[in-house]
Amino acid sequence: MKFIKPFITFSIINFGALAIGSWLMNNGPQTEWYTSLNQAPWTPKGWVFGVAWTTIMLCFSIYMSYLYLKLPISKFAALFSVQFILNVIWNYLFFNQHLIVFGLITIVALTIVVATFLFKFKSELKLKTLFILPYFVWLCIATSLNTYIYLYN
Repeated sequence: MKFIKPFITFSIINFGALAIGSWLMNNGPQTEWYTSLNQAPWTPKGWVFGVAWTTIMLCFSIYMSYLYLKLPISKFAALFSVQFILNVIWNYLFFNQHLIVFGLITIVALTIVVATFLFKFKSELKLKTLFILPYFVWLCIATSLNTYIYLYN
């Protein structure tokens, strides 16, 4: 029962970040600008992004709930806030403003922040650390996609 309240709270925050990011990208993946870019051959089909992000945010909400129950929030609040901001702002920079290099810098920073979560709190969460792994793996893929677009456009 202790787990439910933080899980709901983190789910609202995390899915809120997705909603804000989606709103800020202004239909970016369907725009002529994006569809005309040279994209990486390993770019997933559009529907994969929705499934991936839903799974990632559910797992990340579970991860953050366990972290919240294990440590004082002051130990990770700043890192979580930076993650939130970077996650949201990437959509705006890349899809809305077409700032590929700033999008790349942002997604690299986001990957570093998520990697920090992954490694910094591993001893506290032990096997539960696996819940942040989908986020980290997806960011590595997304970073490679952003890098490809930067290099070939």
